[in-house]
Amino acid sequence: MATIGFIGLGNMGGPMAVNLVKAGHSVKVFDLVADNVAKVVAEGASAAATAADVVTDVEFVISMLPAGKHVKSLFISQEGVAKHIAKGAMVIDSSTIDAASAKEVGEHLSSMDIKFVDAPVSGGVAGAQGGTLTFIVGGSEACFAAAKPILEGMGKNIFHAGDIGAGQVAKICNNMLLAILMTGTSEALQMGIKHGLDPKVLSDIMLQSSGRNWTLELYNPCPDVLPNVPSSKNYEGGFMVDLMKKDLGLAMEAANQSQSMTPMGALAQNLYQILSAQGQGNKDFSSIFQLFEQNK
Repeated sequence: MATIGFIGLGNMGGPMAVNLVKAGHSVKVFDLVADNVAKVVAEGASAAATAADVVTDVEFVISMLPAGKHVKSLFISQEGVAKHIAKGAMVIDSSTIDAASAKEVGEHLSSMDIKFVDAPVSGGVAGAQGGTLTFIVGGSEACFAAAKPILEGMGKNIFHAGDIGAGQVAKICNNMLLAILMTGTSEALQMGIKHGLDPKVLSDIMLQSSGRNWTLELYNPCPDVLPNVPSSKNYEGGFMVDLMKKDLGLAMEAANQSQSMTPMGALAQNLYQILSAQGQGNKDFSSIFQLFEQNK
């Protein structure tokens, strides 16, 4: 089993670290929020006093942070932790950030003889808790092979997308599509409801028809159609609106760089910006359903 330092214990990182403990690894953890650390320590991890401490004397460092600026600050800045990481160790960054930042971090760590892969995730909080996440990995074949046994302690689908940064590109393509599907599903359900249809019956009909999709089947945005999804819990938990807004921003940046046509992605970004501006930034992204309730 491996020695692992884990940084970033939020809604996703906390359960991921717990699953590494359950897999038998020796896990040190650090987060700026003491309660987050306490929850993981209660499951068998050990607490580190600082970010520098958590990366010292470990074989793997895993980070799960909000944005590229945080990842670069952690690993590239003069106050960063890279100098405390052992040569030959591996950094696995599971944050969702822009590909350019992932490449910059990877190049910096490589210059210090530290291995690196970007490994953003899909599957949400439920996947993090259940150890069923999908990891989309960017890095060399050798680094992917080295990281895979660690990632298998947190997920069930591990894909090698290509070189460093490829994991991020694949992830934002996926999340752009997810946002489009969620907005379309919400729009269709609301139209049916306004015509007097039962949303559960309409969902069942569409699930057996050509409109079937993941958001309708497993993450239905209409309250009380499915149990144990955020829409049935006042849109609490899950994947926040502001995080989806961030990912759509990354997707639009990538589209501009490659001169890709993404009109549906741009529309989804606009809708999530509106939802966030209405004070719903901390709600689950399926709360876009409520935007279509409003009579214009």
